[in-house]
Amino acid sequence: MYNASDLRKNLKIQIDGDPYVIVDFQFVKPGKGQALYRCRLRNMLTGSQFDRTFRSVDTFEPADLQEKKMQYLYQEGDKFVFMDVATFEQVYLTEEQVGDARNFLIDNLEVDILFFGTRPIGTTPPKFIDLRVTEAAPWVKGDTATTDYKPAILETGYQVQVPPFVEVGDKIRIDTRTGDYLTRVKD
Repeated sequence: MYNASDLRKNLKIQIDGDPYVIVDFQFVKPGKGQALYRCRLRNMLTGSQFDRTFRSVDTFEPADLQEKKMQYLYQEGDKFVFMDVATFEQVYLTEEQVGDARNFLIDNLEVDILFFGTRPIGTTPPKFIDLRVTEAAPWVKGDTATTDYKPAILETGYQVQVPPFVEVGDKIRIDTRTGDYLTRVKD
């Protein structure tokens, strides 16, 4: 059990049977009376957010969350199919549950799937992923005076800003947390 003094940003708690993550947190100590904890909570199932104030005597259950390593197989309509590498069980996630990770999913990529009980609710790709450039504007020789970037489209269809020396067919490393180009990778 968590006490109100344990509340902090990104803590996952369970309220009325649903998992919530604390998005924002503020401790308030008025001149009179007891301390208050103002939190902005996001429901991990629906995505809705709301503000709630807790007293210092309130207690909370930790959310029953588990992460499993699963392998991305393919997209079927608006569902993404993942397979547990140990049991070969398949799980279907919606576009909302996958979120921005869909920009980085390639076949057989291992990702972490977040489960609430037995229900899948989200996915976390690896922090860095190597993807091949499928479209990029040509580099003008001698155009190195400025640090301009040009748009490039990757094998997943994701568009990213890259340095001018990156060409079609190059493999580049992307930070999946920000979606930014990091470096060119040798095959």
